[in-house]
Amino acid sequence: MNLKGRRQSTNVDDRRSSGKKIAIGGGIGAIILTALFTLLNGGSLGDAVQQGFSTATSGQQSENYTPTAQEEEFAVFAKQILASTEDVWTAEFKKMGRTYKAPTMVLFHGSVQSGCGKATSAVGPFYCSADECLYLDLDFFNEMPKSLGAGGDFAYAYVIAHEVGHHVEHLLGILDEAHSTMSLQNETERNKTSVRIELLADYYAGVWGYHENKMFGSLDEGDLKEAIDAAQKIGDDYLQKRARGQVYPESFTHGTSEQRMRWLKKGLQTGDLRGGDTFSPRYESL
Repeated sequence: MNLKGRRQSTNVDDRRSSGKKIAIGGGIGAIILTALFTLLNGGSLGDAVQQGFSTATSGQQSENYTPTAQEEEFAVFAKQILASTEDVWTAEFKKMGRTYKAPTMVLFHGSVQSGCGKATSAVGPFYCSADECLYLDLDFFNEMPKSLGAGGDFAYAYVIAHEVGHHVEHLLGILDEAHSTMSLQNETERNKTSVRIELLADYYAGVWGYHENKMFGSLDEGDLKEAIDAAQKIGDDYLQKRARGQVYPESFTHGTSEQRMRWLKKGLQTGDLRGGDTFSPRYESL
């Protein structure tokens, strides 16, 4: 992915070296370890995410953190990708006669206080609509190849674009409506609604990629393959089969590998904001 000379977003809150509390024995590798442990013990991926929030205050100590040189390179990259999403979504919202309000990207290490509560790196990158921020521990990019077998700059960009996709859902009123619906549903139906939310964010990530390339000519076939491969490696069925040797569809919260790849690819191919309706179709046909 060619980002040479590209601007960096200033909508960034860097909390990495401010002496925040960090989890003892933490590190972003806990994302996969936590997920696999939870799955092996009968939980869902949603349980794993919740565990990352609920244990954020346990087993911690204050420690000053100095980012590595590689992490600083990732920080520049993340700021450039965020800037790109600002350019793309500002233009797309303008087409609808609306004004795009960019989110803030919070860079942290170990744990963080968000508008949605305290969280550790085990949660992974996440978006909080309460404060309109996306949260990222840059160690995640180091761990993607190690723990998931998925890496490359456009795969990392996809991670950020997916979280920004949730912000787009929020600005369009889709996310809040879905959350209201989930508050009235049983666990099985809540999981299905969660899948719809996540697949739409994948689609919006693809829409961003389409217009990023159209604006800047920054992508090649290898970049697209990286993102599709990353989507495949974070499918609920892929992770469950890796953990238990079988899958439990009723516990899916993010979608299968096939679904995630397909919706991302659809956005990449069309670039059409209106073409990502994941809420009207029957769940079985997503």
